[in-house]
Parts: sequence; C-alpha cells; structure tokens
Amino acid sequence: MKKIFLFIVITLSYMVGFSQNSIEGKITDSQNQPLMGATVYIPELNTGTASDTDGYYKINHLPNGKITLQFSYVGFANEVKTLELFNESKTLNIVLTETVIETEEIVITSGYNATQHDNAVKIDVIKLQAHHVSNNPNFTAVLAKTPGVDMISKGNGVSKPVIRGLSMNDILVLNNSVRFENYQYSSHHPTGIDEFGIEKIEIIKGPASLMYGSDAIGGVINFIKEKPTKTGKIEGDFNSQYFSNSLGYVNNLGIKGAGDHVYGGIRIGQKSHADYLQGGGTFVPNSRFSERSLKSHLGFKSKMGSFNLYYDFNRQNLGLVEDEAVENITERGRKVNLLYQGFNTHFFSTQNKLLFHKTKLDVNAAYQNTTLAHFDPEGGYELEMALNTLTYEAKFTLPSNEKSDYIIGFQGFNQKNNNLNSRETVLLPNATTDNYSLFGLFQWDFWEKLKIQTGLRYDKKFIQTESVGQVSDADFRQALDKNYNSFSGSLGGTYHISNTWLLRLNTASAFRTPNLAELTANGPHETIYEKGDDTLVPEKSFEADISFHYHKPNGTFDLAAFYNSITDYIFIAPTGSESPSGLPVYQYNQANSYLYGTEIGWHFHPKNLDFLHIESTFSSVIGKKSDGEFLPFIPAHKLNFDVRLEGKDGTFLTEPFVAVHSHSAFKQNNIAPDESKTDTYTLFDITAGGSFKVNQQKFIFNFGIHNLLDTKYIDHLSTLKEVNYFNPGRNFTVSLKIPFEAN
Repeated sequence: MKKIFLFIVITLSYMVGFSQNSIEGKITDSQNQPLMGATVYIPELNTGTASDTDGYYKINHLPNGKITLQFSYVGFANEVKTLELFNESKTLNIVLTETVIETEEIVITSGYNATQHDNAVKIDVIKLQAHHVSNNPNFTAVLAKTPGVDMISKGNGVSKPVIRGLSMNDILVLNNSVRFENYQYSSHHPTGIDEFGIEKIEIIKGPASLMYGSDAIGGVINFIKEKPTKTGKIEGDFNSQYFSNSLGYVNNLGIKGAGDHVYGGIRIGQKSHADYLQGGGTFVPNSRFSERSLKSHLGFKSKMGSFNLYYDFNRQNLGLVEDEAVENITERGRKVNLLYQGFNTHFFSTQNKLLFHKTKLDVNAAYQNTTLAHFDPEGGYELEMALNTLTYEAKFTLPSNEKSDYIIGFQGFNQKNNNLNSRETVLLPNATTDNYSLFGLFQWDFWEKLKIQTGLRYDKKFIQTESVGQVSDADFRQALDKNYNSFSGSLGGTYHISNTWLLRLNTASAFRTPNLAELTANGPHETIYEKGDDTLVPEKSFEADISFHYHKPNGTFDLAAFYNSITDYIFIAPTGSESPSGLPVYQYNQANSYLYGTEIGWHFHPKNLDFLHIESTFSSVIGKKSDGEFLPFIPAHKLNFDVRLEGKDGTFLTEPFVAVHSHSAFKQNNIAPDESKTDTYTLFDITAGGSFKVNQQKFIFNFGIHNLLDTKYIDHLSTLKEVNYFNPGRNFTVSLKIPFEAN
C-alpha cells in the first residue's frame, strides 16, 4: 500500500513539476490610464496580486491547465477571464469599465466554474462592506435584506435563515463550503457562525441537493472566509461595536500574512449582550447572550495547487425566554446563568486543490464536534449531548475546454450523536448516521450567449439509533435501523438576450431525509412536548424557477418567480392534547405541499446625481398543504427600500456615506392552525459612516439607529410571540474598524 501511495505522489509531482507558466499584463481604464492597486485573484490557487503604479501585474509559477482570473478595482466592473496554460508565458491586458454598482463575480457555491451571470441557479452574493454593517446584533438580519430570504428569531441571540418559506433542516448552512452540523433542526438553536473573518456570503435560493445532498432542499447559505493577504504583506484589523438596546459590546481582532508559498492568519472575538428592550422600553427577561470565537488558517500554494487547513472554535451561551425565566428574573442583567443553552463547536477542515494539465482534483475533509447543554434555573444540567461529524469529498474536473466543464465526484459524512453524563433529559437518542453519494456536473457554452448546466446525483443514507428508557415508560423510544436512497438532479441554463438582458431558467429535484428529532422525539423541548414518528419518509421536491436580470453601469433590475412542489413535506403541528406536565403536545406529520412566490429587486444610480443610490426589494411566498391549509413559518410579504448618499473625499473624511433604510412587513393572515395572525409594520433605520486618518493610521467608523421610531411590533417569524414579547425597540449602534498592514 505504501509503495502504491508513493508511486501516485511521484506521478503527480512529475505531471506538474515541469510547468513554468506565468501571466502578466497591464490593467487600465477606458482612457488607457493605468490603475494602481487593482486586484488580480485566482480562486483555484487561493492567491492573487495587485497592479503597480503603472498598472502592471505578473503572477509566476502557475500550473498547466485552465484557470480563471478575476480583475477588480473599486468603482469599476469586475472582469473575469478564463484561459489555458501549458508551459508558457502569456500577456493579458485588461481594460476595466467604470461603474458605480457592484457587478458579477466568480461564485463557488454552485460547484461549477462560473460567474453569477453564467449560473443557471440564481446565486445572490452579499459582500460585507461598511454599509452592510448591521444596526441589529442579530447578524442574520443582514441576510434578510436579500429578497426571498428571511429569518426565524428568538430574540437577538438565536436566529435561523428562511429561504423561500423553507427553514431549519430544509436549508443547508456551509462554513467555507463545508456543511455545518450543529443541531440545525430546531428554531431554538442558533446558526453558529459569526460575521468576522467572512468576506462574502453566497445564497442559493431553491433546491441544491445535486451538489450538497440532503438538507439542501430549500437552498444553501455559504459563509466564505476572507482571502489571504497579498504576497509579502502582513495585515489585520481590529473591530469594536456597541449596541445601546442590549447594552451589547463586540470586539474582534484578526491578523494574517503571506510569503511566496505559505500564508495564514488568526482571528479572535467576543460578544456580550444584556436583556434587550422591546418596543416601548421594557426589557425581555433572559434574552441575554454571550459568545467567544477563534478562527485560524494555514495554507500552502505551489505549482501543484493550494493546500489549506482551518480551525474554528465557537462558544455560545444563550438565555432562554421561557415562563420559568420570566417568573424568576425581575431585573435586567447580562450574566447568563439561569435557564440557558450552551453550544461549544470545534471545526477542523482541510481544503486542497491539485491542478494538472486540463484536469483538477479537489480533496476536502472536515471534522466537527458540537456539544449542546441545557441548564435549569438552579444552574444544573437538564441535558447534555455531543454531535461528532466527519465529512469528506473528492471532486474531479475532467479534461475540457474554455466552453465546457465536466465534473464527477464522491461525497460522504459519518455522524454520531451521544448523550453525555446520564443527564435527566434525553432530547435525542444515541445515534449513528452515514451518508454516501456520487454525482456528476456538466456545463456547455453555445454561441457565446447560451450556457446549459445539468447534473445527476445518487445518495444512500443509513440511520441507526439506540432505544431510550423502558418499554413500559410513557416516553419510551425504540431502537431504529433506517436506510434511505434517492436520486436528485437539475437542468437549466442562462441566455444572454443582449449585453444588458439575461434570462435564467432552471428545474431541480431534491430530497431530505427525516432527522433524528422528527423520527424519535418523545419528550419536552423548550415550551412544548414533541412527538416524532418513525414511519416518516423522505421529502421530495421539484422546483421550477425563472428569472430576468437587467444591468447597466448605473442600474440593475431583477425579477424572479418560482414554484416548488414537495411530496411528503415534514412539519410539526399541535395535537390538541397536553402532556402529564401540562405542556401542549406537538406531533411531526407529513403532507404533500407546495410553495410559490416572486422576488423583485432594483438598484438605481442616476448619472447626473453621482452621490445617490436607490435600492428596493420585494419578496412574496405562499406555502400550502394539498388540503388547502397553510404551512407554518411562512414569512409575510416584505418590502425593503434604501437610499444611500455617498460623499466625495474631503480633507479629513474619506468614503463618507449616509443611508436610510425602511423595512415593511405586510399583514400575515395565511397562517397554520397553531399560528396567530400578525399585523403590518414598518421600521426605519439610519446609518452614517466614513473613514479618516490619524498619523497615517486609518479608522473606519459607522453610526446607526435601528428601529428609529421605537416601533412596537411582532414579526411573524419571531418565536417570542409564544411568550407575548415584542421584537427589539430602538437601538443606537457605534462601530469602529482599525485596519493595519506591514510589508
């Protein structure tokens, strides 16, 4: 075996060892003026460079094969180029076009090597810039500004993303393209990834099981880590925030550096929030929370490709706003020590890309450990369990040309859930889950206008659980031995009607297997008594969507519509009975269901008013069972409106801006049997910021007010309306970022 392994290593080294490729050129504007500091980035190698004072750039030691480069400069449209190299030096001069509106860039979440405009699957990208700083300590609120995206919240500390009416285990969360496993099945559990050290967030709206398997039936949210710094540089940033409504403070420090071949970085952070004030001024007992985080990265790049190691740690203590806490907490506080849940997550991953002539091989693996504990009013453990997950994949890009891509791959994960230390409550049984899959992705370009993408996937999943309790017990759970298999696929394309109009069509099938809670629950969970059903079968979805995109240097417009039919949709509903302890009993059920809706977004920048940006989005979704009843956790129709004024650089202040945001939710009368109607409401936010220098040190500041009018409201997806509390009231926010660098 060792000889075989050695032979493979020697062979691979020989295949790439003699490639001596380089790319150089000049980056200019439309007036042939050089652009100094323009960024050149190669995603396959996780590396890049910047142009010098003459606009000149050069990247050496590149491998043979097809590579993609993205050229970027502030105030100009991104330019994406794909070319093939084979033991040669190439000159590639780039002319960038001025624009005031962010344009397409390379996206990685779809699995294809393509830009936003070339993906049949619509992918929204959120780049975390100054005007994206949230006036809300709940970071998911930033995602919810994207049309079709919303959030289920339990105060500031706990939130779950919603995409086109689907949430929890119907949405797959990725940490830098790796599936993130930390008990995502419940609306009472947090997403578990903070915003620092994240460069951008890619959102797939609609089924994505083809690329990611079960749990991607409703969409994918991928938190993508910041790029390494440029070769020969050391840079970092210190971030500090204050939130008046929750007396919250946030501090985060990151530093990274890069040599010719080795690069890396580390980031640490803390968050602490007291009980928040609801609209009208009174505090919400036990809505306090705290968080500690660490993120680290070490990478190596060469002619062979790139090799990366990541380690993330996150610790969250989250107060539970429940009747016991409300009765016992009479004063506002910060310390989380009474009726709370704690999450500790360790996340190790390795992501590696080997580049050969005309082929690529991605080999990735990750190990995650999450412990979840619930604590009673006396500070003792109610439950304690650990989820251990090993994920791995190999993805091979077959020989192709600039107009085609052929990808085959294998993915798998092995997961164990264990109850620890014989605690009083067993929320989920000890269980083992194994999943294995094969997939193929293919895309072709025709006539420089049409791109077709398709693929097929097969999954096999095994779930085994241990029994809980005795047969004579009311909460007895028998051992299970389940296995599921499913095919999923997609077919779609993009057609460039003109240089400004784009049509996108896509159809996709997807699936989701029942999770442990849905199969085995039989006991109290937060404010209800949950009962599972071991006869549940996988959900199967088929969605068709169509979208139009229009873009000009000073404006964009997007219109999308979708219809998603789900066979055996899994949901939880009240039975009308109570448990012996008086909790309402909820049962997991299945029913054929469907969801449909529209999303509209536009961004306008008048040519003769170069300081003004106007943006608006609207999203609507309806979810019903086949018998006509409405589905739970379906957001109300939402309308967002933004006006942003960007000033010119002055003697003291640079990059100044002022932004006003309004968020309106319509009445939600389309409710599930156990839900209550919610009224319309409108919130106003205002944000202002810019940057200045003191002795050549740059400072970036941001001041904002969320819920300017201190509106008293309840969002339809707030789980705190179960205990009759409103969403947060007025909140003043101050943010400061101090970037630094050295050669």
